[in-house]
Amino acid sequence: MARVALVTGGTRGIGHAISVALKSAGYRVAASYAGNDAAAQQFQVETGIPVYKFDVSSYEASEKAIKQVEKDLGPIDVLVNNAGITKDTMFHKMTKEQWDAVIGTNLNGLFNVTRPVWEGMRARKFGRVINISSINGQKGQMGQVNYSASKAGDIGFTKALAQEGARAGITVNVICPGYIGTEMVKAIPQDVLEKNILPQIPVGRLGEPHEIARCVVFLASDDAGFITGSTISANGGQYFA
Repeated sequence: MARVALVTGGTRGIGHAISVALKSAGYRVAASYAGNDAAAQQFQVETGIPVYKFDVSSYEASEKAIKQVEKDLGPIDVLVNNAGITKDTMFHKMTKEQWDAVIGTNLNGLFNVTRPVWEGMRARKFGRVINISSINGQKGQMGQVNYSASKAGDIGFTKALAQEGARAGITVNVICPGYIGTEMVKAIPQDVLEKNILPQIPVGRLGEPHEIARCVVFLASDDAGFITGSTISANGGQYFA
């Protein structure tokens, strides 16, 4: 029977590409989303992947939704923690609400979604947890203290949890994308991209969502069973960690 994969933030951008790639690789995929009902319904119609609406910053909502996913599809074998938000501003202007919102989704969300599936993975002696961090969690970024802190926390979460899961057959890894050609990045004015962003990337272009998805499919596979606690830097050579 096909393994079940849950992709948080799985209906748009990088998450969309991950969901589709996992389905193409033979997984039974569920994709979560937080608020854009129209985009989620269009995604479901186009891909045939069921969608589940919940806020990863809420433990109760995450736990309830995961129970529903497992009732519908079966025990979750592969978890991709992709959901994330930004609320960028310089630190001297940052509000407590902006800090809490980003930490709540990007870091607390990993606990809220991973904890409910962890015991099942341990009992079955198999699991794949793949966290999507960011280049800015590795190097930091001005105007993104909250985001960079949350994404750096995702890396620490990965390294610690990998040590706990290893003997239970669970691998935990993290991918740190650089600038990827999603709707959000493509909305940046072309002159800003060409003058300020692309010159920082040695390969001379933006990454593509499917390039991150390929990393996920590999890490989810049996072939990646000896890889855990690792950080994959998929950034076109912009930053070496």
